[in-house]
Amino acid sequence: MAAEIAEIAHAQPHLQQHLQQAQQQISQLEQLFAGQREAFRANPMPEAAQRLQWLKALSQLLSSEREALIKAICQDFSNRSTDETLLAEIMPSLQNIHYACKNLKKWMKPSRRAVGLAFQPAAARVIYQPLGVIGVIVPWNYPLFLAMGPLIGALAAGNRVMIKMSESTPVTSQLVKDLLAKIFPEDLVCVVLGEAEVGVAFSKLAFDHLLFTGATSIGKHVMRAAAENLTPVTLELGGKSPAIVSAEVPLEHAAERIAFGKTLNAGQTCVAPDYVLVPRHRVDAFVAAYSKVVTSFYPKLQDNPDYTAIINDRQLQRLKGLLSDAESLGAKVLNLYPEGQGRRLPQALVLNVNDQMKIMQDEIFGPLLPIVPYDSIEQAFAYINQRPRPLALYYFGYNKGEQQRVLHETHSGGVCLNDTMLHVAQDDMPFGGVGPSGMGHYHGHEGFKTFSHAKGTFIKQRYNAAKMIYPPYGKAIQKLVYKLFIR
Repeated sequence: MAAEIAEIAHAQPHLQQHLQQAQQQISQLEQLFAGQREAFRANPMPEAAQRLQWLKALSQLLSSEREALIKAICQDFSNRSTDETLLAEIMPSLQNIHYACKNLKKWMKPSRRAVGLAFQPAAARVIYQPLGVIGVIVPWNYPLFLAMGPLIGALAAGNRVMIKMSESTPVTSQLVKDLLAKIFPEDLVCVVLGEAEVGVAFSKLAFDHLLFTGATSIGKHVMRAAAENLTPVTLELGGKSPAIVSAEVPLEHAAERIAFGKTLNAGQTCVAPDYVLVPRHRVDAFVAAYSKVVTSFYPKLQDNPDYTAIINDRQLQRLKGLLSDAESLGAKVLNLYPEGQGRRLPQALVLNVNDQMKIMQDEIFGPLLPIVPYDSIEQAFAYINQRPRPLALYYFGYNKGEQQRVLHETHSGGVCLNDTMLHVAQDDMPFGGVGPSGMGHYHGHEGFKTFSHAKGTFIKQRYNAAKMIYPPYGKAIQKLVYKLFIR
Protein backbone atom coordinates (compact mmCIF):
# COMPACT_ATOMS: atom_id res chain seq x y z
CA MET A 1 0.00 0.00 0.00
CA ALA A 2 2.82 2.41 0.84
CA ALA A 3 4.34 1.76 -2.56
CA GLU A 4 0.99 2.43 -4.25
CA ILE A 5 0.55 5.72 -2.34
CA ALA A 6 4.05 6.77 -3.29
CA GLU A 7 3.29 5.96 -6.94
CA ILE A 8 0.10 8.03 -6.83
CA ALA A 9 1.92 10.91 -5.15
CA HIS A 10 4.59 10.72 -7.79
CA ALA A 11 1.97 10.77 -10.55
CA GLN A 12 -0.07 13.59 -9.01
CA PRO A 13 2.13 16.46 -10.23
CA HIS A 14 1.84 15.13 -13.77
CA LEU A 15 -1.95 14.95 -13.45
CA GLN A 16 -2.07 18.45 -12.01
CA GLN A 17 0.06 19.73 -14.88
CA HIS A 18 -2.24 18.05 -17.41
CA LEU A 19 -5.33 19.64 -15.86
CA GLN A 20 -3.70 23.08 -15.79
CA GLN A 21 -2.70 22.74 -19.45
CA ALA A 22 -6.22 21.66 -20.41
CA GLN A 23 -7.73 24.61 -18.54
CA GLN A 24 -5.36 26.99 -20.32
CA GLN A 25 -6.31 25.48 -23.69
CA ILE A 26 -10.02 25.82 -22.88
CA SER A 27 -9.52 29.46 -21.93
CA GLN A 28 -7.73 30.08 -25.24
CA LEU A 29 -10.51 28.23 -27.03
CA GLU A 30 -13.12 30.59 -25.62
CA GLN A 31 -11.03 33.60 -26.64
CA LEU A 32 -10.71 32.28 -30.18
CA PHE A 33 -14.46 31.76 -30.38
CA ALA A 34 -15.14 35.30 -29.13
CA GLY A 35 -12.68 36.68 -31.70
CA GLN A 36 -14.37 34.86 -34.55
CA ARG A 37 -17.80 36.03 -33.41
CA GLU A 38 -16.63 39.62 -33.40
CA ALA A 39 -14.98 39.27 -36.81
CA PHE A 40 -18.15 37.81 -38.30
CA ARG A 41 -20.25 40.68 -36.97
CA ALA A 42 -17.83 43.07 -38.70
CA ASN A 43 -18.22 41.28 -42.05
CA PRO A 44 -21.46 39.26 -42.03
CA MET A 45 -21.79 38.81 -45.81
CA PRO A 46 -18.42 38.42 -47.58
CA GLU A 47 -18.50 39.02 -51.32
CA ALA A 48 -17.92 36.19 -53.78
CA ALA A 49 -14.46 37.57 -54.65
CA GLN A 50 -13.39 37.36 -51.02
CA ARG A 51 -14.61 33.77 -50.66
CA LEU A 52 -12.91 32.73 -53.88
CA GLN A 53 -9.67 34.25 -52.62
CA TRP A 54 -9.91 32.13 -49.46
CA LEU A 55 -10.58 28.95 -51.43
CA LYS A 56 -7.80 29.54 -53.94
CA ALA A 57 -5.32 30.23 -51.14
CA LEU A 58 -6.32 26.92 -49.57
CA SER A 59 -5.89 25.11 -52.88
CA GLN A 60 -2.40 26.55 -53.37
CA LEU A 61 -1.46 25.60 -49.83
CA LEU A 62 -2.54 21.96 -50.20
CA SER A 63 -0.74 21.67 -53.53
CA SER A 64 2.51 23.19 -52.34
CA GLU A 65 2.58 21.36 -48.99
CA ARG A 66 1.39 17.95 -50.13
CA GLU A 67 4.73 16.22 -49.46
CA ALA A 68 4.81 17.53 -45.89
CA LEU A 69 1.20 16.42 -45.37
CA ILE A 70 1.90 12.93 -46.76
CA LYS A 71 4.91 12.59 -44.47
CA ALA A 72 3.01 13.76 -41.38
CA ILE A 73 0.08 11.41 -41.93
CA CYS A 74 2.45 8.50 -42.57
CA GLN A 75 4.27 9.29 -39.32
CA ASP A 76 1.03 9.31 -37.32
CA PHE A 77 -0.03 5.92 -38.72
CA SER A 78 3.52 4.49 -38.47
CA ASN A 79 2.91 3.67 -42.12
CA ARG A 80 0.30 5.18 -44.42
CA SER A 81 0.50 4.49 -48.13
CA THR A 82 1.56 7.63 -50.02
CA ASP A 83 -0.85 6.81 -52.82
CA GLU A 84 -3.75 6.35 -50.41
CA THR A 85 -3.10 9.80 -48.95
CA LEU A 86 -2.96 11.27 -52.45
CA LEU A 87 -6.10 9.44 -53.62
CA ALA A 88 -8.24 9.70 -50.48
CA GLU A 89 -7.15 12.99 -48.92
CA ILE A 90 -5.29 15.43 -51.13
CA MET A 91 -6.91 14.83 -54.52
CA PRO A 92 -10.55 14.93 -53.30
CA SER A 93 -9.82 18.03 -51.21
CA LEU A 94 -8.42 19.84 -54.24
CA GLN A 95 -11.26 18.67 -56.48
CA ASN A 96 -13.75 19.87 -53.89
CA ILE A 97 -12.17 23.33 -53.92
CA HIS A 98 -12.18 23.48 -57.72
CA TYR A 99 -15.85 22.49 -57.82
CA ALA A 100 -16.80 25.08 -55.20
CA CYS A 101 -14.90 27.84 -57.03
CA LYS A 102 -16.58 26.96 -60.31
CA ASN A 103 -20.09 27.05 -58.85
CA LEU A 104 -19.86 29.56 -56.00
CA LYS A 105 -21.42 32.57 -57.72
CA LYS A 106 -24.36 30.47 -58.87
CA TRP A 107 -24.87 29.10 -55.33
CA MET A 108 -24.76 32.59 -53.82
CA LYS A 109 -27.35 34.02 -56.21
CA PRO A 110 -30.72 34.55 -54.48
CA SER A 111 -33.33 32.13 -55.79
CA ARG A 112 -36.64 33.52 -57.03
CA ARG A 113 -39.82 32.05 -55.59
CA ALA A 114 -43.43 32.33 -56.71
CA VAL A 115 -45.84 34.81 -55.10
CA GLY A 116 -49.53 33.93 -55.06
CA LEU A 117 -51.99 36.09 -56.96
CA ALA A 118 -53.63 37.19 -53.72
CA PHE A 119 -50.37 38.82 -52.56
CA GLN A 120 -49.44 40.70 -55.73
CA PRO A 121 -47.72 42.97 -56.52
CA ALA A 122 -44.69 41.60 -54.68
CA ALA A 123 -41.63 39.42 -55.11
CA ALA A 124 -40.14 36.57 -53.10
CA ARG A 125 -36.50 35.56 -52.84
CA VAL A 126 -34.43 33.12 -50.82
CA ILE A 127 -31.15 34.75 -49.79
CA TYR A 128 -28.28 32.47 -48.72
CA GLN A 129 -26.63 34.11 -45.77
CA PRO A 130 -23.57 32.87 -43.82
CA LEU A 131 -24.49 31.32 -40.48
CA GLY A 132 -21.56 32.73 -38.51
CA VAL A 133 -18.98 30.61 -36.68
CA ILE A 134 -18.82 26.93 -37.69
CA GLY A 135 -17.29 24.24 -35.49
CA VAL A 136 -15.73 21.15 -37.07
CA ILE A 137 -14.64 18.09 -35.09
CA VAL A 138 -12.25 15.92 -37.13
CA PRO A 139 -11.54 12.20 -36.58
CA TRP A 140 -8.17 10.51 -36.99
CA ASN A 141 -8.78 8.19 -39.95
CA TYR A 142 -8.66 10.84 -42.72
CA PRO A 143 -7.34 13.84 -40.78
CA LEU A 144 -6.82 16.05 -43.83
CA PHE A 145 -9.85 15.30 -46.01
CA LEU A 146 -12.29 15.32 -43.10
CA ALA A 147 -10.96 18.72 -42.02
CA MET A 148 -10.84 20.21 -45.51
CA GLY A 149 -14.28 19.08 -46.69
CA PRO A 150 -16.25 20.99 -44.04
CA LEU A 151 -13.79 23.90 -44.18
CA ILE A 152 -14.33 24.29 -47.92
CA GLY A 153 -18.11 24.27 -47.58
CA ALA A 154 -18.07 26.68 -44.64
CA LEU A 155 -15.73 29.16 -46.37
CA ALA A 156 -17.72 28.98 -49.59
CA ALA A 157 -20.78 29.94 -47.56
CA GLY A 158 -18.90 32.90 -46.05
CA ASN A 159 -18.39 31.68 -42.48
CA ARG A 160 -15.67 31.70 -39.87
CA VAL A 161 -14.38 28.22 -38.94
CA MET A 162 -12.88 26.56 -35.86
CA ILE A 163 -11.45 23.06 -36.36
CA LYS A 164 -10.79 20.60 -33.53
CA MET A 165 -8.22 18.09 -34.81
CA SER A 166 -7.83 14.61 -33.35
CA GLU A 167 -5.34 13.97 -30.57
CA SER A 168 -4.64 10.58 -32.22
CA THR A 169 -2.85 12.28 -35.13
CA PRO A 170 -0.60 14.76 -33.29
CA VAL A 171 1.92 15.33 -36.09
CA THR A 172 -0.71 15.95 -38.77
CA SER A 173 -2.83 18.05 -36.44
CA GLN A 174 0.07 20.35 -35.58
CA LEU A 175 1.05 20.64 -39.23
CA VAL A 176 -2.49 21.51 -40.33
CA LYS A 177 -2.63 24.14 -37.58
CA ASP A 178 0.69 25.66 -38.67
CA LEU A 179 -0.16 25.61 -42.38
CA LEU A 180 -3.62 27.15 -42.07
CA ALA A 181 -2.15 29.88 -39.86
CA LYS A 182 0.04 30.90 -42.81
CA ILE A 183 -2.92 31.85 -45.01
CA PHE A 184 -5.78 32.63 -42.62
CA PRO A 185 -5.99 34.90 -39.57
CA GLU A 186 -7.24 33.23 -36.38
CA ASP A 187 -10.49 35.15 -36.52
CA LEU A 188 -11.27 33.51 -39.89
CA VAL A 189 -9.91 29.95 -39.55
CA CYS A 190 -8.21 28.42 -36.55
CA VAL A 191 -7.20 24.92 -35.50
CA VAL A 192 -7.64 23.72 -31.93
CA LEU A 193 -5.47 20.98 -30.42
CA GLY A 194 -5.90 19.12 -27.17
CA GLU A 195 -7.10 15.98 -25.43
CA ALA A 196 -10.61 14.86 -24.54
CA GLU A 197 -11.28 17.75 -22.11
CA VAL A 198 -10.68 20.26 -24.88
CA GLY A 199 -12.92 18.29 -27.23
CA VAL A 200 -15.74 18.38 -24.68
CA ALA A 201 -15.34 22.13 -24.18
CA PHE A 202 -15.25 22.64 -27.95
CA SER A 203 -18.59 20.86 -28.42
CA LYS A 204 -20.15 23.07 -25.73
CA LEU A 205 -19.40 26.35 -27.52
CA ALA A 206 -22.41 28.18 -28.94
CA PHE A 207 -21.50 27.62 -32.59
CA ASP A 208 -23.91 28.58 -35.35
CA HIS A 209 -23.43 25.06 -36.72
CA LEU A 210 -21.38 22.11 -35.52
CA LEU A 211 -20.17 19.27 -37.76
CA PHE A 212 -18.89 16.10 -36.12
CA THR A 213 -17.37 13.10 -37.87
CA GLY A 214 -16.73 10.03 -35.75
CA ALA A 215 -18.24 7.20 -33.76
CA THR A 216 -21.98 7.02 -33.10
CA SER A 217 -21.35 6.74 -29.36
CA ILE A 218 -19.40 10.02 -29.30
CA GLY A 219 -21.89 11.65 -31.65
CA LYS A 220 -24.59 11.27 -29.00
CA HIS A 221 -22.48 13.24 -26.51
CA VAL A 222 -21.73 15.93 -29.11
CA MET A 223 -25.41 16.32 -29.95
CA ARG A 224 -26.32 16.49 -26.26
CA ALA A 225 -23.76 19.24 -25.68
CA ALA A 226 -24.90 21.17 -28.76
CA ALA A 227 -28.51 20.98 -27.59
CA GLU A 228 -27.70 23.21 -24.62
CA ASN A 229 -27.11 26.06 -27.10
CA LEU A 230 -29.69 24.89 -29.66
CA THR A 231 -26.75 24.57 -32.04
CA PRO A 232 -27.73 22.73 -35.23
CA VAL A 233 -25.53 19.73 -35.93
CA THR A 234 -24.41 17.62 -38.85
CA LEU A 235 -23.34 14.20 -37.62
CA GLU A 236 -21.28 12.01 -39.93
CA LEU A 237 -21.16 8.74 -38.04
CA GLY A 238 -20.78 5.20 -39.38
CA GLY A 239 -22.23 1.83 -38.60
CA LYS A 240 -22.00 -1.52 -40.27
CA SER A 241 -22.14 -0.85 -44.01
CA PRO A 242 -23.13 -4.04 -45.87
CA ALA A 243 -22.14 -5.30 -49.30
CA ILE A 244 -24.52 -7.63 -51.12
CA VAL A 245 -23.13 -10.07 -53.68
CA SER A 246 -25.93 -11.15 -56.00
CA ALA A 247 -26.52 -14.69 -57.22
CA GLU A 248 -25.33 -13.94 -60.75
CA VAL A 249 -22.61 -11.28 -60.65
CA PRO A 250 -19.14 -12.51 -61.71
CA LEU A 251 -17.35 -13.04 -58.42
CA GLU A 252 -14.09 -11.55 -59.67
CA HIS A 253 -15.94 -8.25 -60.30
CA ALA A 254 -17.48 -8.12 -56.84
CA ALA A 255 -14.36 -9.36 -55.03
CA GLU A 256 -12.08 -6.81 -56.66
CA ARG A 257 -14.26 -3.82 -55.88
CA ILE A 258 -15.10 -4.93 -52.33
CA ALA A 259 -11.41 -5.60 -51.67
CA PHE A 260 -10.46 -2.08 -52.77
CA GLY A 261 -13.03 -0.61 -50.39
CA LYS A 262 -11.94 -2.83 -47.52
CA THR A 263 -8.17 -2.54 -47.95
CA LEU A 264 -8.00 1.23 -48.48
CA ASN A 265 -6.53 2.73 -45.30
CA ALA A 266 -6.58 -0.81 -43.86
CA GLY A 267 -10.35 -0.64 -43.58
CA GLN A 268 -10.21 2.42 -41.31
CA THR A 269 -12.91 4.19 -43.29
CA CYS A 270 -16.45 5.04 -42.17
CA VAL A 271 -17.86 3.81 -45.49
CA ALA A 272 -15.70 0.70 -45.81
CA PRO A 273 -17.68 -2.53 -46.40
CA ASP A 274 -18.24 -3.87 -42.90
CA TYR A 275 -19.60 -7.30 -43.85
CA VAL A 276 -20.56 -9.12 -47.05
CA LEU A 277 -23.82 -10.94 -47.72
CA VAL A 278 -23.07 -13.80 -50.14
CA PRO A 279 -25.41 -16.47 -51.57
CA ARG A 280 -24.79 -19.58 -49.50
CA HIS A 281 -23.72 -21.70 -52.47
CA ARG A 282 -21.18 -19.04 -53.53
CA VAL A 283 -19.40 -18.47 -50.20
CA ASP A 284 -16.39 -20.71 -50.87
CA ALA A 285 -15.91 -19.29 -54.35
CA PHE A 286 -16.16 -15.71 -53.05
CA VAL A 287 -13.59 -16.43 -50.32
CA ALA A 288 -11.20 -17.74 -52.96
CA ALA A 289 -11.80 -14.79 -55.30
CA TYR A 290 -11.45 -12.20 -52.53
CA SER A 291 -8.25 -13.78 -51.18
CA LYS A 292 -6.74 -13.82 -54.67
CA VAL A 293 -7.52 -10.14 -55.22
CA VAL A 294 -6.15 -8.95 -51.87
CA THR A 295 -2.89 -10.84 -52.27
CA SER A 296 -2.54 -9.41 -55.78
CA PHE A 297 -2.98 -5.89 -54.35
CA TYR A 298 -0.43 -6.61 -51.61
CA PRO A 299 1.82 -9.58 -52.54
CA LYS A 300 3.45 -9.31 -49.14
CA LEU A 301 2.72 -7.52 -45.91
CA GLN A 302 6.25 -7.24 -44.51
CA ASP A 303 7.89 -3.88 -45.32
CA ASN A 304 5.21 -3.10 -47.90
CA PRO A 305 4.87 0.71 -48.16
CA ASP A 306 1.44 0.31 -49.81
CA TYR A 307 -0.03 -1.50 -46.79
CA THR A 308 -1.36 1.03 -44.28
CA ALA A 309 -0.97 0.35 -40.56
CA ILE A 310 -3.57 0.60 -37.79
CA ILE A 311 -3.47 4.08 -36.28
CA ASN A 312 -2.36 3.16 -32.75
CA ASP A 313 -1.90 0.28 -30.31
CA ARG A 314 -5.31 0.81 -28.70
CA GLN A 315 -7.09 0.32 -32.01
CA LEU A 316 -4.85 -2.63 -32.85
CA GLN A 317 -5.72 -4.38 -29.58
CA ARG A 318 -9.41 -3.63 -30.11
CA LEU A 319 -9.33 -5.33 -33.51
CA LYS A 320 -7.42 -8.33 -32.18
CA GLY A 321 -10.02 -8.54 -29.41
CA LEU A 322 -12.82 -8.71 -32.00
CA LEU A 323 -11.09 -11.68 -33.63
CA SER A 324 -10.50 -13.45 -30.34
CA ASP A 325 -14.10 -12.95 -29.27
CA ALA A 326 -15.39 -14.25 -32.61
CA GLU A 327 -13.18 -17.33 -32.49
CA SER A 328 -14.25 -18.10 -28.94
CA LEU A 329 -17.88 -18.11 -30.12
CA GLY A 330 -17.28 -20.43 -33.05
CA ALA A 331 -16.11 -18.23 -35.93
CA LYS A 332 -13.53 -19.39 -38.44
CA VAL A 333 -10.85 -16.78 -39.13
CA LEU A 334 -8.92 -16.92 -42.40
CA ASN A 335 -5.84 -14.70 -42.19
CA LEU A 336 -4.66 -13.81 -45.69
CA TYR A 337 -1.06 -13.35 -44.49
CA PRO A 338 0.92 -15.52 -42.07
CA GLU A 339 1.60 -12.71 -39.60
CA GLY A 340 1.48 -8.99 -39.09
CA GLN A 341 4.29 -6.48 -38.77
CA GLY A 342 4.16 -3.79 -36.13
CA ARG A 343 0.72 -2.25 -36.49
CA ARG A 344 0.23 -3.74 -39.97
CA LEU A 345 -2.66 -6.08 -39.18
CA PRO A 346 -3.26 -8.86 -41.75
CA GLN A 347 -6.42 -8.80 -43.81
CA ALA A 348 -8.75 -11.52 -42.53
CA LEU A 349 -12.06 -13.11 -43.54
CA VAL A 350 -14.36 -14.24 -40.76
CA LEU A 351 -16.81 -17.10 -41.39
CA ASN A 352 -19.56 -18.74 -39.31
CA VAL A 353 -20.44 -15.45 -37.61
CA ASN A 354 -23.49 -14.79 -35.43
CA ASP A 355 -25.08 -11.84 -33.66
CA GLN A 356 -23.52 -12.72 -30.29
CA MET A 357 -20.09 -11.83 -31.60
CA LYS A 358 -18.81 -8.29 -31.04
CA ILE A 359 -17.55 -8.23 -34.61
CA MET A 360 -21.19 -8.35 -35.74
CA GLN A 361 -22.36 -5.74 -33.23
CA ASP A 362 -19.83 -2.92 -33.53
CA GLU A 363 -18.42 -1.10 -36.54
CA ILE A 364 -15.17 -2.90 -37.32
CA PHE A 365 -13.04 -0.05 -38.68
CA GLY A 366 -10.21 -2.33 -39.71
CA PRO A 367 -9.13 -5.07 -42.17
CA LEU A 368 -11.51 -7.77 -40.90
CA LEU A 369 -14.37 -8.86 -43.16
CA PRO A 370 -17.19 -11.12 -41.93
CA ILE A 371 -19.05 -13.22 -44.52
CA VAL A 372 -22.78 -13.73 -43.96
CA PRO A 373 -24.49 -16.36 -46.18
CA TYR A 374 -28.04 -15.85 -47.45
CA ASP A 375 -30.56 -18.02 -49.32
CA SER A 376 -32.66 -15.36 -51.11
CA ILE A 377 -32.38 -11.67 -51.88
CA GLU A 378 -35.41 -11.07 -49.64
CA GLN A 379 -33.48 -12.67 -46.79
CA ALA A 380 -30.54 -10.37 -47.47
CA PHE A 381 -32.81 -7.31 -47.41
CA ALA A 382 -34.42 -8.49 -44.16
CA TYR A 383 -31.00 -8.98 -42.55
CA ILE A 384 -30.02 -5.39 -43.36
CA ASN A 385 -33.38 -3.84 -42.47
CA GLN A 386 -33.49 -5.51 -39.05
CA ARG A 387 -30.34 -3.63 -38.07
CA PRO A 388 -29.52 0.07 -37.58
CA ARG A 389 -29.43 2.00 -40.84
CA PRO A 390 -25.85 2.13 -42.16
CA LEU A 391 -23.88 4.99 -43.64
CA ALA A 392 -23.39 3.14 -46.94
CA LEU A 393 -24.72 0.10 -48.76
CA TYR A 394 -23.12 -1.69 -51.70
CA TYR A 395 -24.77 -4.03 -54.18
CA PHE A 396 -23.03 -6.13 -56.81
CA GLY A 397 -25.15 -7.40 -59.65
CA TYR A 398 -26.17 -6.29 -63.13
CA ASN A 399 -29.87 -7.14 -62.96
CA LYS A 400 -31.49 -3.70 -63.14
CA GLY A 401 -34.71 -4.89 -61.57
CA GLU A 402 -32.81 -6.15 -58.54
CA GLN A 403 -30.81 -2.93 -58.42
CA GLN A 404 -34.06 -0.97 -58.14
CA ARG A 405 -35.24 -3.28 -55.36
CA VAL A 406 -32.04 -2.54 -53.44
CA LEU A 407 -32.62 1.20 -53.77
CA HIS A 408 -36.31 1.01 -52.82
CA GLU A 409 -36.33 -1.72 -50.17
CA THR A 410 -33.33 -0.77 -48.02
CA HIS A 411 -32.26 2.39 -46.18
CA SER A 412 -28.73 3.77 -45.92
CA GLY A 413 -26.97 7.11 -46.05
CA GLY A 414 -25.68 6.43 -49.57
CA VAL A 415 -25.47 3.60 -52.09
CA CYS A 416 -23.04 2.34 -54.69
CA LEU A 417 -24.19 -0.15 -57.30
CA ASN A 418 -21.25 -2.30 -58.38
CA ASP A 419 -18.65 -0.28 -56.52
CA THR A 420 -17.66 0.82 -53.03
CA MET A 421 -16.99 4.21 -51.44
CA LEU A 422 -16.71 6.27 -54.63
CA HIS A 423 -20.06 7.98 -54.00
CA VAL A 424 -18.24 9.98 -51.31
CA ALA A 425 -15.87 11.43 -53.91
CA GLN A 426 -18.65 12.87 -56.09
CA ASP A 427 -18.66 16.62 -55.52
CA ASP A 428 -22.14 17.04 -56.97
CA MET A 429 -23.80 14.57 -54.56
CA PRO A 430 -24.69 15.03 -50.90
CA PHE A 431 -22.87 12.88 -48.36
CA GLY A 432 -24.44 11.96 -45.04
CA GLY A 433 -26.03 9.29 -42.92
CA VAL A 434 -29.51 8.36 -41.80
CA GLY A 435 -30.66 7.44 -38.31
CA PRO A 436 -27.79 5.99 -36.24
CA SER A 437 -25.34 6.59 -39.10
CA GLY A 438 -25.80 10.35 -38.94
CA MET A 439 -27.92 13.34 -39.82
CA GLY A 440 -27.52 16.16 -42.29
CA HIS A 441 -25.46 16.37 -45.49
CA TYR A 442 -22.52 18.22 -46.87
CA HIS A 443 -20.10 18.17 -49.87
CA GLY A 444 -20.55 20.43 -52.88
CA HIS A 445 -23.77 22.42 -53.10
CA GLU A 446 -25.22 20.59 -50.09
CA GLY A 447 -22.23 21.76 -48.06
CA PHE A 448 -22.85 25.35 -49.08
CA LYS A 449 -26.51 25.03 -48.07
CA THR A 450 -25.68 23.28 -44.78
CA PHE A 451 -23.49 26.19 -43.73
CA SER A 452 -25.89 28.87 -44.99
CA HIS A 453 -29.14 30.27 -43.68
CA ALA A 454 -31.77 30.17 -46.44
CA LYS A 455 -33.54 33.39 -45.54
CA GLY A 456 -36.99 33.74 -47.07
CA THR A 457 -37.53 37.34 -48.12
CA PHE A 458 -40.87 38.90 -49.16
CA ILE A 459 -40.43 42.15 -51.06
CA LYS A 460 -43.07 44.83 -51.57
CA GLN A 461 -42.59 48.35 -52.87
CA ARG A 462 -44.77 51.48 -52.74
CA TYR A 463 -48.17 50.07 -53.77
CA ASN A 464 -49.90 47.98 -51.05
CA ALA A 465 -52.81 45.90 -52.33
CA ALA A 466 -52.96 44.05 -49.00
CA LYS A 467 -54.69 47.01 -47.35
CA MET A 468 -57.91 45.72 -48.89
CA ILE A 469 -58.01 42.99 -46.24
CA TYR A 470 -57.15 45.22 -43.30
CA PRO A 471 -59.81 45.78 -40.59
CA PRO A 472 -62.54 46.67 -40.12
CA TYR A 473 -63.80 43.37 -41.53
CA GLY A 474 -67.02 42.67 -43.40
CA LYS A 475 -66.35 44.97 -46.37
CA ALA A 476 -67.46 43.89 -49.84
CA ILE A 477 -63.91 43.68 -51.15
CA GLN A 478 -63.03 41.22 -48.37
CA LYS A 479 -66.00 39.03 -49.23
CA LEU A 480 -64.85 39.04 -52.85
CA VAL A 481 -61.35 37.98 -51.79
CA TYR A 482 -62.77 35.08 -49.77
CA LYS A 483 -64.95 34.02 -52.72
CA LEU A 484 -61.97 34.04 -55.11
CA PHE A 485 -59.33 32.42 -52.91
CA ILE A 486 -61.14 30.14 -50.42
CA ARG A 487 -62.45 27.22 -52.44
